[in-house]
Amino acid sequence: MSEVAIIDNGGANIASLRYALERLGASSHLTADPDELRAARRVILPGVGAAADAMSRLRALGLVDLLPRLTQPVLGICLGMQLLFASSEEGGDGEDTECLGLIDERVTRFPERAGFPVPHMGWNQLRLVAPSPLFDGIADGEYVYFVHSYAAPIGPWTLAASDYGAEFSSAVRRGNFHGVQFHPERSAATGSRVLENFLELT
Repeated sequence: MSEVAIIDNGGANIASLRYALERLGASSHLTADPDELRAARRVILPGVGAAADAMSRLRALGLVDLLPRLTQPVLGICLGMQLLFASSEEGGDGEDTECLGLIDERVTRFPERAGFPVPHMGWNQLRLVAPSPLFDGIADGEYVYFVHSYAAPIGPWTLAASDYGAEFSSAVRRGNFHGVQFHPERSAATGSRVLENFLELT
């Protein structure tokens, strides 16, 4: 069994994510099979695109009820992190999208602000908020790479925050579920260390 099961929910950057894991000595495979996800040592929920589309795919795959019941370490990346929340303002029909509900809050679009174009794209700093093994060996103020138009609020779930006109959660945790808004596979040494730390979670 591969060390990491990556949920096959569409989206880009899967190849670069798998390559980043491979560089760390971890095998991975794409799957949407419920039995394989239950058996995997670790699971990654990636995501690029719209929340409504991603949730529709997860429903079609029969994974919406399964994912919140997983007990091994799970990492949501970018949109995958946002899907851990109760809902997203990013709906396909003008209404909110119901998400996985692990964190009882709403993801919202960045407001229009002078000097802060949407999407938020590029390098930004992490402010470490709460101790977490996910950030072992990572200093406060390190830079990571973001591409997103919607953001999660700050709360007791926040592990790290970043500022783009206002603060948002750039990393979260609820039990065995972790999420990062940035792309670790595109975030140089800091992102590689985050992935390495995830591989060491038990």
